[in-house]
Amino acid sequence: MSCSADDPCPVYLEISAVAANGSKVLAAGDLHGRSATLASILLLSEDSGATWKEPAARLRGATIDQLEMNSQAGWAAGESLYPLPRDPFVLLTTDSGGSWRKQAIGEEDSPGTVQRFWFDSPQHGEVIVDAGRTAEGGRYRAYESENGGATWNLTGGSDRPPGLKHAPPDENTEWRVTASKDGKAIEIERHSDGAWVAVASFAIEVALCGK
Repeated sequence: MSCSADDPCPVYLEISAVAANGSKVLAAGDLHGRSATLASILLLSEDSGATWKEPAARLRGATIDQLEMNSQAGWAAGESLYPLPRDPFVLLTTDSGGSWRKQAIGEEDSPGTVQRFWFDSPQHGEVIVDAGRTAEGGRYRAYESENGGATWNLTGGSDRPPGLKHAPPDENTEWRVTASKDGKAIEIERHSDGAWVAVASFAIEVALCGK
């Protein structure tokens, strides 16, 4: 991004995923300009959305678009977007979100995006990576972890999207991310008593670079 005092660049927040366990809520996405992704962002609330903090460092040029959590463990999946989608990764926590560490999926500097992931236990998880149409061994790569996401083993490749070995439950129907009516904010909502109720709101335009 090329920004100056005469022509400042707006920075926007995008929230792509939300997950919850009890009163703990995770939200994730990225900060971006008009033409470039600046950094990933991971947010954690421990009081059902009343207050928020960033429990993990932002990753330059990356986004986080999938989340999962249980009582102690949590996972945030994403990839680097600069200059092209590559280096898929998982951020993982084993202390209820207190600390997070990054674990690469596949070889370093390899193209790919996380298409889908799911942990059926705190230790066992699966990831499907879209490595692109020209990838050797098939566009879609299946990986599996037996240690909570600390390491990942390639289990197969295919030109057709494979399914996960252990089918995940139905999609999250309790929490969702939506835009406010005026289009200036992102709202995180919870389904309660037959209606969607906003529990948190974040401005979409969060800064001006160069000003």
